[in-house]
Amino acid sequence: MHVNFPRLTRSLRRLGRMTLAALLVCGVGGFVGNAHAGHAALVLDATTGNVLSAVNPDELNHPASLTKMMTLYLTFQALENGRLTLDQLLPVSARAANKAPTKLGLRAGQTISVQDCIFGMITKSANDAATVVAEKLGGSEDHFVEMMNAQGLLLGMTNTRFGNASGLPNRDDATTARDIGKLAMALYRDFPREAPYFATREFRFRGQLIRGHNRLMDRYPGMDGLKTGFTDAAGFNLASTAVRDGQRLFGVVMGGRTSLARDNLMAHMLDDGFEHRQISPEMVAEAGMPDRSMTHRVLAALSPISSAEASTVPRVGPRAKKMVASRRHTRSVVASQSRAVCRKGGKSRAGCLRHERTHGTGGATKLATRHSGKKPSATMPRRD
Repeated sequence: MHVNFPRLTRSLRRLGRMTLAALLVCGVGGFVGNAHAGHAALVLDATTGNVLSAVNPDELNHPASLTKMMTLYLTFQALENGRLTLDQLLPVSARAANKAPTKLGLRAGQTISVQDCIFGMITKSANDAATVVAEKLGGSEDHFVEMMNAQGLLLGMTNTRFGNASGLPNRDDATTARDIGKLAMALYRDFPREAPYFATREFRFRGQLIRGHNRLMDRYPGMDGLKTGFTDAAGFNLASTAVRDGQRLFGVVMGGRTSLARDNLMAHMLDDGFEHRQISPEMVAEAGMPDRSMTHRVLAALSPISSAEASTVPRVGPRAKKMVASRRHTRSVVASQSRAVCRKGGKSRAGCLRHERTHGTGGATKLATRHSGKKPSATMPRRD
């Protein structure tokens, strides 16, 4: 009996992923299975705290780097009660240094000031800086997470659970647009002295200029904070605040399809809020992530991506798509021609493929010419 082992392996992997997703959705391992990148939006009046307009404000979503708003809340709290000072140097552990990007590139054994941690979290959304602060204030990141969740309940964030201090992918974290709005307002209400940090667009760290991710602040008049966030499971999130004619509003967008769609939606929402208009549910839906199956949501939540933040993602136009297709075709032609030359040189098909995997598409050609003593054709495309 002939068994196609590669096909069997792929089938078993697919079955394993489906089984894992089913187990997680059913609650094995404590995964709630509720948070996903569903579109949500909210506008609040800073003076009254009233919700001026909202779409899906209580839908559970992953916070991504909006998590750092709570890390910053506890940091500001520690500055107010004297547990920290701005120029205090904090040790960098191996755990903090090994956090996935985005980060400041801290190394274990170094130190970093509290103020640089604040700037790093707000501009670069630095996961290593968030962990440094968490370990200082909580003794460990796990204990700090307990502090975060306790503070969230005190602020009335009843539908929020944080899983870490940075917002890196975590299958158990969840929040809502309403709860993020409460946190945003609390930061400005409770820490008026520190709130201006959120307007920081860039800062210099150890000789390098660190620029922020919040592009909307550069083009929306009156906007002076807060925070961006992105993971594959969360989509593109944003909490913002802006002032016009003496009135301050707070806005929250969750589950954006792209950073540009998210930013444009926030700008429209704030305009509508200042003009006493309601948010358009259709506009929120259009800017949101496409609806995905539960299995896709679970796998996205577990996805080991390398970032809890994202800069603006450029849209790929028709010309760029044609260029990509052309390059793929060229690589395919190079690979085919390279294998043909290799075979003519007397090597077996398996030998050519092994050498190609090790040395690239041009490697098989070089191997063949080495054995045959012939030079490759001058018209053979070369691999860059």
